[in-house]
Amino acid sequence: MSEPAAPKTTFKRVMLKISGEALMGDQGYGLHPPTVQRIAREVQSVQEMGVEICMVIGGGNIFRGLSGSAQGMERTTADYMGMLATVMNALAMQSALEDLGVFTRVISAITMNEVAEPYIRRRAVRHLEKKRVCIFAAGTGNPYFTTDTAATLRANEMACEAIFKGTKVDGVYDKDPAKFKDAVRYDHVSYDEVLQKRLGVMDASAIALARDNNLPIIVFSLDEPGGFQGILAGEGTYTKVHG
Repeated sequence: MSEPAAPKTTFKRVMLKISGEALMGDQGYGLHPPTVQRIAREVQSVQEMGVEICMVIGGGNIFRGLSGSAQGMERTTADYMGMLATVMNALAMQSALEDLGVFTRVISAITMNEVAEPYIRRRAVRHLEKKRVCIFAAGTGNPYFTTDTAATLRANEMACEAIFKGTKVDGVYDKDPAKFKDAVRYDHVSYDEVLQKRLGVMDASAIALARDNNLPIIVFSLDEPGGFQGILAGEGTYTKVHG
């Protein structure tokens, strides 16, 4: 019996942005290998649709620069520690993807040649053309910028058609659906509305950068098995942030 055909999609190249917390599973800290493996299978299923995939993973499951600075640590140092946490997450995801036979490159904004490639735009584009998953680590390489901003920057540089932000909820709500039963989900919302209403999709720098380059952001639940593939095929529940 032949394998069922992969769903069709109009996307050729996309950015998947996930938080470090997405890799924790039900733990309160660190990496949960079965969760990392599940997300890797999601990425593999999308690659099998013929889509070129970039990834940016946050570091909040290991260390968050902003919370470190709030506890008295110098902000620049705390942010660099947060960047190193994103490299650890990227290496874990690379391992899980390569266990599935998916060729992957970790590309770091901070030079660490023993574990990751340095960021060179043309080389990264070539990896994507060769159907390798590119995981961009260490944020932008600069303190005071979040991994949301890094994902938007790299998505623009790589000419991605959209940013897919995987979260714990199935879209953008007018208030926290975990706290308010009457929270309303948006099907579509503009960049300006996100900024004005402080909807918390991404930080303001990332939203402004996406708006200025007309890069849509699609917010969906990464907890739903098969969700990433389904959203790319136009199925499921999500919110699209656009102009």
